[in-house]
Amino acid sequence: MTMLDDDTRKYVMDLFGKELEGEVNIMLFTDSDSKKCETCKYVNELMSELAALDGRLKLTTYDMGEKPKEAKFLGIDKAPAIVLGGKKIYNLYYFGIPSGHEFASLLEDITDVSKNRTRLQESTKEKLKGIEKNVNIKVFVTPTCPYCPMAVRIAHQFAIENSKVTAQMIEAMEFQELAQKFNVMGVPKIVINDSVSFEGAVPEGVFLSKVLEALK
Repeated sequence: MTMLDDDTRKYVMDLFGKELEGEVNIMLFTDSDSKKCETCKYVNELMSELAALDGRLKLTTYDMGEKPKEAKFLGIDKAPAIVLGGKKIYNLYYFGIPSGHEFASLLEDITDVSKNRTRLQESTKEKLKGIEKNVNIKVFVTPTCPYCPMAVRIAHQFAIENSKVTAQMIEAMEFQELAQKFNVMGVPKIVINDSVSFEGAVPEGVFLSKVLEALK
């Protein structure tokens, strides 16, 4: 059984053929203990199938139990986790399987990383350059949420534009304890520096204003 059907494979191959400008490293962290990570097997299969569609995608898989130093270096504390790198490693993360609507987010992130640039407005990019303090953005999602990819993509693009920003997609059903800790009642739920939070997909300007609020 394959994770990607023929239509999806064709779409992805066409997209990457048109959009990819450089190599992209996909770093996947799993846990061989299925009790700790029920979806790791499926994420591994999904990423393996995806990487096979274009030679510019380089997949490296790490077992957290066997590679604790690599996990610590990249800020990985739970699995499954995906980190992307191009000309550099970006502080954008997928914690949980990027399925459903979030698969589209992953594809767009890959193309942005290959280009080392984002699709944000120039005014947003300029304001992001002025951020000199560390920012942590958690975006809680579920695979069936049609509004979640917009929030994930904005957060991840912020991380691409400024290395001070760390942006994490967190699948709420896979990491229920974390979702409960941050009182996730609906998705997308965005938590910035564990102090400012809001729900729903908002324009990038509004999202940025929340980031700046958290830095005050």
